[in-house]
Amino acid sequence: MPDLSRHAIGVFDSGLGGLTVVRSLMERLPFESIVYFGDTARVPYGIKSVETINRYAAEITSFLLKHDVKMLIIACNTMAAVADKTVKDLSPVPVLDVIDAGAQTAVAQTKSKNVGVIGTPATVNSNVYARAIHAYDSGIRVFSQACPLFVPLVEEGWLDHEVTRLTAQEYLRPVLAEHIDTLVLGCTHYPLLKPLLQEVSGPGIKLVDSAEAMAERTARLLSERGMENTHRELPDYRFYVSDMPYRFQTIGERFLGRTLGHTELAKI
Repeated sequence: MPDLSRHAIGVFDSGLGGLTVVRSLMERLPFESIVYFGDTARVPYGIKSVETINRYAAEITSFLLKHDVKMLIIACNTMAAVADKTVKDLSPVPVLDVIDAGAQTAVAQTKSKNVGVIGTPATVNSNVYARAIHAYDSGIRVFSQACPLFVPLVEEGWLDHEVTRLTAQEYLRPVLAEHIDTLVLGCTHYPLLKPLLQEVSGPGIKLVDSAEAMAERTARLLSERGMENTHRELPDYRFYVSDMPYRFQTIGERFLGRTLGHTELAKI
């Protein structure tokens, strides 16, 4: 079997949100190289048809596989909800997705067996988190809430703005009324709102950050398969987008919490 340890991890998203996953990967696995693709020309995915999302996912998978990645991470909840099988069927390397990682963590954390999920309308309407959670524990009650305004508020940089706080209070009210003890942040934009969401939810609610959960799952899989990079050398980070590299770089640095480096425009 070839030595894949030095090969990069491929991460893809419909746009910027997957950078929260990249940030968690950088912190958890500091020697792993990463190739990221953000489909900024065709975002948002949440309002597209299942057929279209599957076609986009197939194109991006083919693009990343050409970069000799050792695994693929679907960092977009919407894509993971509807195109997971398409990606796995195309990929000769392991595929992980944020939904399964978040579901596993929620099941491990909840004591009351009442779990809330917030996400985009497409993710919530697909009911994918409830199915993923019930696959691990059918006795858990799942209460989902679509939060369509959170993504534009995050991209606007209004992470601790009064408008965002009022919006969060409105969205979370029906979920919190169900006496949940765990809340899954079912969109990769949402970790940037974590302090505000914790404040609105209260100290008794555990937030599941799917980006952090994804980094843990990735570390475990690489270790189990002997694919982790044991060479203590500087990793290579490459960022590709399908449109607007400058905007991606500017807003992306807020998501990453560090300088992004060169972003390339890629045709897929």
